[in-house]
Formats: sequence, C-alpha cells, structure tokens
Amino acid sequence: MGQSLHTNGPGGTKSHQLFLLLKDAIINGRMAAGHKIPGELKLADEHRVSRVTVRRALEALTKEGLISRKPGVGTIVCERPVGATIMTASVSNLLPNIIKLGENSRVQLLEFNYGYPPDGVSERLRLQPNERVQRSVRVRLAEDKPFSYLTTYVPERIAISYNESELATTPLFALLERSGVHLDHATQSISAVLATKDVADALDVAVGSALISLTRVVFDSDGKGVEHLHALYRPDRYRMEIDLCRTDGEDGRYWQPLASDKD
Repeated sequence: MGQSLHTNGPGGTKSHQLFLLLKDAIINGRMAAGHKIPGELKLADEHRVSRVTVRRALEALTKEGLISRKPGVGTIVCERPVGATIMTASVSNLLPNIIKLGENSRVQLLEFNYGYPPDGVSERLRLQPNERVQRSVRVRLAEDKPFSYLTTYVPERIAISYNESELATTPLFALLERSGVHLDHATQSISAVLATKDVADALDVAVGSALISLTRVVFDSDGKGVEHLHALYRPDRYRMEIDLCRTDGEDGRYWQPLASDKD
C-alpha cells in the first residue's frame, strides 16, 4: 500500500518528499540498476499525490543522475547513479577511518575564528575558566557532493600550531598529532536531528530534512580535551558501520565491538 505524503511535514513539499522516498529506495538497492519505475499515474495513485507532484520528483531524480527517462521504454534506474557515492566509516576502528575519510574527500572551510566556547563545550573539553578555543565550520564533499557539516572546537593553546589554510587541506587529527598532542581516547554519541536553514543550504537538502548527528570529544593521554566535534551527515551519502564478534562472559555469550588491529 502506498503512503500519503503531507505538504507541511518536515521533509518539505510533497514532490520533495516523494523524491526522497524514491532516492532512498535507489541508493539502498531496493530499486536496483535497470529497475523500471512505475509510470506517473501509478505513482500518483500509490502515494496519493498529483501527477504534477510525481513529475517534479522524477525531474529531480533525473537531474541527480539517478534515473533516465527513455521514450518507448519508460523510466529506468541508472546503472551507476551520478553523485550516489556513500561514504562509510567504521565506528570500531575510529582513527584510521577518519584519516581514510579525509583522503577520499575534500573540505570547504566556511568559518574560522577564536573566542569563548558555549558552556557545554567548555565542560566536555574540561577547559579552564575563560580558556579560549578555535572554532571552525567545515563542509566535507565527495565527488563535489556535500555529505557532512562539521563544527569543531579546539583549545587555543593547541590550535595556534596550525593556520586556516592548513585546516582546509589537512585532516584535523593529523594537525593535532603534529602539534605534539598524544591522542588517547574519545567519547562519542550518535542521534538524529532536523536540518536548520544554514545547514540545509550547506548540505543541499530541504530545511527540516533528517540528518545523522554525531558528537565526539577527543582526549589526550593526560585526560585533557583536545577536540569537540559536532558533525551532521546526510544519511543518503554517509553511513556508519560497526564490526561485532561473539564473546563469552559471566552472563553468557554476547556481541561486542571487534577490536581494531591498528593503534
């Protein structure tokens, strides 16, 4: 049974909601390459929208290179959708994957300044009273398509070892290590949020679109906070994976993250 789309929902207009539904099915393989998409009348009936709404959604899919519309054949899912690259990161092998992610994408630096952080950031980084930080806002792209919006705070005493241009071209972890920081451990939480206007514009999504939200605080070997990151990811262009292994414990066998073989 098809689902009815709501004009005032967080996903924006009905045509944009239908575009997102069909795009998700294509990106995640439910509509494989070569799959023939139903005609406009059938899609309109299935999703309880007008043919104009369907036509706009299909035009958006065509513009992104996800489908092709061929006279006499119909609407077909493309063999290799343009811009459909999905960046993947392993949660259980954090540092090597962050470095790899930096090598396979590029950054646009939107903001770079120094000042006092919000109270919550200062507390998580365990900063001294009135300690300043460097704040940066970056957008990371793969194949020139934005997939993450990153807001980072680094204590000023560490951040003065690199400049704005270096942050735009070098992974932050590499800059921290170069400054003499010995990275030791991190805390990380993952949830979901809706895109505000600034973030939506930067990630090329509709205001109110669902995003993956990740907050990570990195500490050095002395237990001092060296980085506070708030990252927002497009779920159609980014995913997180975790490898698990079965382990014996006092309460029986259970799943736990697979230990990394890299330092």
